[in-house]
Amino acid sequence: MREIAVAPLVEPYGGGLADLIYNNAAEVPDTVVFSRKVGAGWQDVTASQFLAEVVDVGKGLIGSGVGTGDRVAILAATRYEWTLFDFAVWAVGGVPVPIYATSSEEQVQWILSDSGSVAVVVENDALLAKVEAVRANVPTLKQVWNIEKGAVDEVVAAGAGETAEAVDARRKAVKAADVATIIYTSGTTGRPKGCVLTHANFHSEGGNVVEMLAPVFRGLGTEDTSTLLFLPLAHVFGRMVQVGAVQARARLGHTADIKKVTEDLATFKPTFILSVPYVLEKVYNGAQQKAHAAGKGKIFDAAAATAIAYSEADGKAGLGLKLKHALFDRLVYSKLRAALGGNAKYAISGGAALGLRLTHFFRGVGLVVFEGYGLTETCAAATVNSPDKFKPGTVGHPLPNTAVRIADDGEIQIKGGQVFPGYWQNDEATQACLDSDGWFATGDLGELDAEGFLKITGRKKEILVTSGGKNVAPAVIEDRIAAHPLVGQAMVVGDGKSYIAALITIDADYFTYWKSANSKPAQASVSDLSGDADFNAEIQRAVDEGNNAVSKAESVRKFRVLTAEFSPETGHLTPSLKLKRAVIMKDFAADVDALYS
Repeated sequence: MREIAVAPLVEPYGGGLADLIYNNAAEVPDTVVFSRKVGAGWQDVTASQFLAEVVDVGKGLIGSGVGTGDRVAILAATRYEWTLFDFAVWAVGGVPVPIYATSSEEQVQWILSDSGSVAVVVENDALLAKVEAVRANVPTLKQVWNIEKGAVDEVVAAGAGETAEAVDARRKAVKAADVATIIYTSGTTGRPKGCVLTHANFHSEGGNVVEMLAPVFRGLGTEDTSTLLFLPLAHVFGRMVQVGAVQARARLGHTADIKKVTEDLATFKPTFILSVPYVLEKVYNGAQQKAHAAGKGKIFDAAAATAIAYSEADGKAGLGLKLKHALFDRLVYSKLRAALGGNAKYAISGGAALGLRLTHFFRGVGLVVFEGYGLTETCAAATVNSPDKFKPGTVGHPLPNTAVRIADDGEIQIKGGQVFPGYWQNDEATQACLDSDGWFATGDLGELDAEGFLKITGRKKEILVTSGGKNVAPAVIEDRIAAHPLVGQAMVVGDGKSYIAALITIDADYFTYWKSANSKPAQASVSDLSGDADFNAEIQRAVDEGNNAVSKAESVRKFRVLTAEFSPETGHLTPSLKLKRAVIMKDFAADVDALYS
């Protein structure tokens, strides 16, 4: 059993998360800590202004009957009001319960009832309808506020008879060990479990991440730092970065419209972004597609190869490579950076493997991507690459105040200040993954190298066993296949079968470009091209690349292209874009059977 432990960089903090905004207002009242989207522009919010808004909402929560320890759900996409209500609930000693905006009525009912939420903040009428449809089955629910129908003003008005001192008294009574939030893990099967995270969990996670990634969150010297949050705040990754930005006093913005992210990045101009590999892959594929469509494909491909080589040289590039890199910086890389606002130097990526090639590509164009690994149960990251400890192809080194070990069966286990105390009202599930010494069994398989860097090799629960007895971890080959720009998602199958096969979906945007570039009818669908030799050869190339990562016994022998993409809306991906294998196996049973007929 291999184990590595890293000492903390910050001392334990005894209070609640709302203390962060009180401290900011007291120490740097005029510092801009948020930029709020107003029309096509951004409205700055200083530390003192944000505290005043939080206190006003906090008074309203007290006036509306929200007591200490009461749960308040937030059912909304990423936006300024999400963060405002989050800190206001913390300020009055309450417990925010995030719900994904994509959740079904059944999921909304389960989360509201299981958490015993007394109030819920919804974003709009569509999400309000989900709550109203199940409200009769949630007896604890007393208040429902609609952001787009004046929720903030309504709550503030309810606090007319309350005082700022009442909010402050509630805030000071919060202890680090108190529950800060209950995040329901989307899960790939079954009902979501309520993951309890304490204020101490966030303080350990946020404090140590900010220190470990100080150039990212705090910048160098007098440099101002900022990030535009476009991932869901309902996910622990977005929530942790929200807390980290407030702690580091980095300017934070919000946007939820993925179609307008490029526009918002251009006007917000963040110095760092947080993302998932899917988004970064889209950035690369989109740039490649645009270049090829404009007849500049050879230039882009040469620029990409140069960026990768430059990163791989790790500061030791020869004169020829340096000159080529400088040329392509003017022709290609500067345009890519401009698409991210022009100021972004860093990205933090989690949720899945980005892959060595794209890690080197983005580093070579001037955007250093720090891959990390963690779960809701570890309050986001347990390991992360950093300026001081960086190894492409891994998910980084353990955070300060964290220990990581690999069990005899290869399972990753984690212990530290960010590890959750357990699941809400579910002792059986807690005991199944958290031992008496505080070690959390992640269910993921991995390896620690000699320097303490972690590499993910698969999912313990997703191991396929062929009829020949071969154990196969699907994640490795799936990530490789899905890296091809024409592939949307790939899911490996073959449990109990004589060989491994794969279900493959097609990326709709790249499919349009591919048809044009390969002289196929523009109106042709995926189904129309199912027998097309060029199309199938392209997919076979993606599969071959995946097979290069595994042994012959683990390789994909057959594949089947599906006519639709998997998505959270179809129920085939979790909100954090993980495959719901059981659902896919059920819905596409005929396609799986066809692979073995």
